[in-house]
Amino acid sequence: MEKTRTVGTVIRGIRTPIIKQGDKLDDIITQSVLDCAEKENINFEDKDIVGVTEAVVARAQGNYVSLDAVGKDINNKFGDEVGVVFPMLSRNRFSLILAGIARGVKKCYVQLNYPNDEVGNPIADLDKMYEKRINPYSDEFTEDEFRQIFTCEERKNPFTGVDILDYYKNLSDNIKIIFSNNPVSILKYTKNVLVCDIHSRFRTKEIIKKAGAEKIYSLDEIMNESIGGSGYNEKYGVLGSNISDSNTLKLFPRDCENFVKSLAKKLRAATNRQIEVLIYGDGAFKDPQGKIWELADPVVSPAYTPGLEGVPNEVKLKYLADNQFKELKGEELEKAIKEYVKNKDTDLKASMDSQGTTPRKITDLLGSLCDLTSGSGDKGTPVVLIQGYFDNISS
Repeated sequence: MEKTRTVGTVIRGIRTPIIKQGDKLDDIITQSVLDCAEKENINFEDKDIVGVTEAVVARAQGNYVSLDAVGKDINNKFGDEVGVVFPMLSRNRFSLILAGIARGVKKCYVQLNYPNDEVGNPIADLDKMYEKRINPYSDEFTEDEFRQIFTCEERKNPFTGVDILDYYKNLSDNIKIIFSNNPVSILKYTKNVLVCDIHSRFRTKEIIKKAGAEKIYSLDEIMNESIGGSGYNEKYGVLGSNISDSNTLKLFPRDCENFVKSLAKKLRAATNRQIEVLIYGDGAFKDPQGKIWELADPVVSPAYTPGLEGVPNEVKLKYLADNQFKELKGEELEKAIKEYVKNKDTDLKASMDSQGTTPRKITDLLGSLCDLTSGSGDKGTPVVLIQGYFDNISS
């Protein structure tokens, strides 16, 4: 009798030793996965997936940068003044970057989005904004005007309790804050502009450039080279960075392609299976309560093995059961659907059979799955093992 699997995709967070600078990360991960398999009685299969959080890759690389190095790079590029446009409203993600920027210049103008930043972090209550008859498409405010309109309590983040306006303002005496959702507004104060949004940065740069900016860079162009032996990221700069300590930023990892290739090679040698590998950062999903889009990193996955390329090619079982096979029931229905799935087209784009499936990159889906599994706190599972992801009902 044919043995039938009763589970589909299985995800496990893998505990590892605490990773420090200089550690041989691919060896540590390989051994941690093998130890887990032995203790949990796991059998490896081709197309299993190992996800590794970007934080431990960067930590093992020692990819850190001081605020003084950030300030020096800013001064080299802008001179004594800069306008900072559309930064994240985040202590972890941007406060140290701003502190470093302010060290490099005499005048630092900061233009904030309102009522929230690019990924949804709030600085004012949306309902209150409409109550006060504010038009976010046209209305601009100085810091004093904004404080008069929104009280301290109205400015506090409902989850952290932090007033990010006060938090940013207190980072340095040379910071002046304005509020506008029009990127060109910064040119009233300076022609030197640092574009700080993440996913819309190319469009913002183009708008400001056409409006007359003289010196213009974005965060991916800050610390994209080493300064005095510091860390750097040639592709993303300080995008994807976060706080290490009060004077140091951990950057997004570099040389990611070489790392995933090395780890995949070692996993294959240890398991005799083709294990796919990806590095993941923030998952690309939105929190329904906080309205925050959890993608502060420039990409979900900075590197992955070729077997993870592409988008899912799936049919909607519910649609098949309600349409093509609506006259069938029980084993006959199950058999018909399995056969249909087994012989489905290799490209279901625009097909009614695939409506309602998720048209996202496989690595974005996997990165979100990994991020939700490992979490960002104290679970101690910076590695995730995923099995059966590419299976379907006919497997």
